[in-house]
Amino acid sequence: MFYRLSFSLSFKGSRQSTFVPMSANAVRNFVIFLVLLVLIDLYAYKGLNTALGNHSLVLRRIVRVLYWIVSIGILSVLVYSVVSMQDPKVRRDHSYAFSLVALFLLFFLPKLVMVVFHGLDDLLHAGRWLWAKLLPGTMDTPGEQIDRVRFLSQLGLILAAIPFTGVLYGVTKGRSRFHVARVPVRSGNLPQAFHGLRVVQISDMHLGSYGDDLSLVRNGIDLINAEKPDVIVFTGDLVNDYADEAEPFIAELGRLEARLGKYSILGNHDYSDYPKWASPAEKAANLERLKAIHQEMGFRLLLDENTTIEVDEERIGLLGVQNWGHRFQQYGDLAKTIKGSEGLPFRILLSHDPTHWEHQVQGTGIDLTLSGHTHGAQLGVKIGSTQYSPAQWVYKHWAGLYAEGEQQLYVNRGFGFIGFPGRVGMPPEITVLELQRTAV
Repeated sequence: MFYRLSFSLSFKGSRQSTFVPMSANAVRNFVIFLVLLVLIDLYAYKGLNTALGNHSLVLRRIVRVLYWIVSIGILSVLVYSVVSMQDPKVRRDHSYAFSLVALFLLFFLPKLVMVVFHGLDDLLHAGRWLWAKLLPGTMDTPGEQIDRVRFLSQLGLILAAIPFTGVLYGVTKGRSRFHVARVPVRSGNLPQAFHGLRVVQISDMHLGSYGDDLSLVRNGIDLINAEKPDVIVFTGDLVNDYADEAEPFIAELGRLEARLGKYSILGNHDYSDYPKWASPAEKAANLERLKAIHQEMGFRLLLDENTTIEVDEERIGLLGVQNWGHRFQQYGDLAKTIKGSEGLPFRILLSHDPTHWEHQVQGTGIDLTLSGHTHGAQLGVKIGSTQYSPAQWVYKHWAGLYAEGEQQLYVNRGFGFIGFPGRVGMPPEITVLELQRTAV
């Protein structure tokens, strides 16, 4: 993924290699963070109280009790979780950590909206007070002033429902409603025998994010098999950190069917570079286990190598490079990956990070590169036929099909999630690429 969320929370299992005690600076920063949260809570409550000023005292008391029960509860869970993280026996439990992130965002983002609008409310009130002092007798009656100023806090309360609803939808529905994107890929280099070949691409499953829930992955597998793909490719980030995150899903992913084979590569998370390990040997063993899991799922893992796919005595190349990112790990050796494939009429490269295409792949003659990594930021807005996402502020090529001369790149928006356990306006994607031969 294009960002890293360093949340090491868990209450189960053990793995001493993940233990990183908080430094004095980290403790200080966490305390400052908590103080800021409390101040935001207090000011947001002030705005809420102002917005409800015309309502009954009973309603305001009920709202006050509910507000502080939720706020104090979330702060308590946050403190408890960070303290528990210091236990040297804990390991990363991404499902729990990401659920906590969702809970925090669900209630924090609406408070930020309230803070902004109530802040404008207070600024307007202060401006009117100052104007009245400078030019006495020019203002409306006090009751009119209060009603007009209170309007901004009331508007903030109404608009606060937008992020609340968005986060709630993202974690309950958005992350499980797969979008099957059917994308024609046209090339004059494609052999006639491959015209109409259906390649299904999936990427960024992040299986450690699901906990023990197999249902979402099972649904995705069913959708893929219903497409009756000729080839299935997986473009990296099977797990978040540890190989054993994939263990419960081996049988499900093994159900994937493609008549010409299933192929995969590694993504930046698959190398387990982000957690702390007790020894290099333990980390290496984790990677070896992950490689074995690919095989157990029926995928051929391509590590800086290439192979061919044959139909009616015609062949195209399928190349798989290890992770190479402009701002991430650069394990991949593209020259080694390409070697021996130069004579093939059409070549598909699997490369996890789309920045690889811009920095190394362009100019190599590789016809089609398939990437993932960005997740489309798991957040987007579609206006007409155009989609917008924060991902485009970070990546030049962040989702969909791109072309430079005769070379093309497709960036898959991802199957799973990391950090925020949901998707808003950026559904998980299963890509069906139909190869089409065009006239030369």
